[in-house]
Amino acid sequence: MYYRIPVRTIAAAAAFGLTIGAAYAIDESKYPNFSSQWIRIGGVQWDPSKPQGLQQEAPLTPEYQAIYEKSLADQAGGGHGNDLRFTCRTSGMPRNMSAIFPFEIVIQPKVTFILSEYWMPRRIYTDGRARPEIIEPAFAGYSTGKWIDEDGDGHYDELEVETSHFKGPRDFDGDGLPLHANDQTVVRERLFLDKANPDVLHDEITTIDHALTRPWTVMKSYKRETNPIWIEYDCNEDNIHVRIGAENYFIGAGGFLMPGRKGQKPPDMRYFPSSQN
Repeated sequence: MYYRIPVRTIAAAAAFGLTIGAAYAIDESKYPNFSSQWIRIGGVQWDPSKPQGLQQEAPLTPEYQAIYEKSLADQAGGGHGNDLRFTCRTSGMPRNMSAIFPFEIVIQPKVTFILSEYWMPRRIYTDGRARPEIIEPAFAGYSTGKWIDEDGDGHYDELEVETSHFKGPRDFDGDGLPLHANDQTVVRERLFLDKANPDVLHDEITTIDHALTRPWTVMKSYKRETNPIWIEYDCNEDNIHVRIGAENYFIGAGGFLMPGRKGQKPPDMRYFPSSQN
C-alpha cells in the first residue's frame, strides 16, 4: 500500500536534517589529520626508550619500588605479579596508550574518541566543560582536552588532555609496574603529528601519582597504517586462566584445573567434598 506524503512534510524533514547536519559539522581543515589506524612504535614497556624491568628506572617511592620488585620476582617464578591482564581486566589509563592493539582517533566538534578493540572507548571532551566534582570512577578515567594552535595560523597543531577520576587496580605495563592504590592518578598528554613525518603520531604522557617521587614523562609514538585491517578481539574467548583468591591457575588441555607455577598449592576445596568410590 502506498501513502501520499505532502511535499511540505518532506521539505520540513529535509530542513530539519540539514539543521542537524550543520549542528554536528566540523571544519576538518582546522584540525590535524589524525585519521586512519595507528600502530605503536617500539615495545610495550612503559618507557619505550628503555629496556623492560628495573632498567625502566621508574621514579618509584621506596614502598612501591618494593612492590614492583616483588611483582618481577613473582613473574620470574611463573606467576603474574601485579599484572592482572590475564584475567581480562582492562588495563585502564595510562597503560591503554601503550597500544597493544592498534587504535584510531575520531574528532568531533565537542568530543574526540580514541577507539580500540583492546579497551573501552576513550572520550576526550573538548567543549570547554568544567570537570564535574563528582564522577563515577573508571579504569579509563575522565578526560577533558583542549586543541592548541601553536603558531597562530588558524590550524590546530596538538591536543592537550588531562585525565583523572580513576578506579583500580591499574599498572603501567605487563611487568606490573605499579600505580598507587589510592587511584588519585592524574595523566596529562600532548598528542601531535611529527613535523618531519605526518604519518607518525606522538603522545607525550606525564603521569602524576603518589607511587612516584616526581611526575614521570615518557614519549609514545605510533605509525599510521593507511590500509588498516581491524581484527575482532575478545579477551574472554579461549581464556584458560583462573584466579582464585590470591592464586592464579589455568585450565589444562584435559579440562582440569592446573597449577600456574611449580610448587603451587591447590585451592581450598572445602565446598567440594571428595567423591565416594
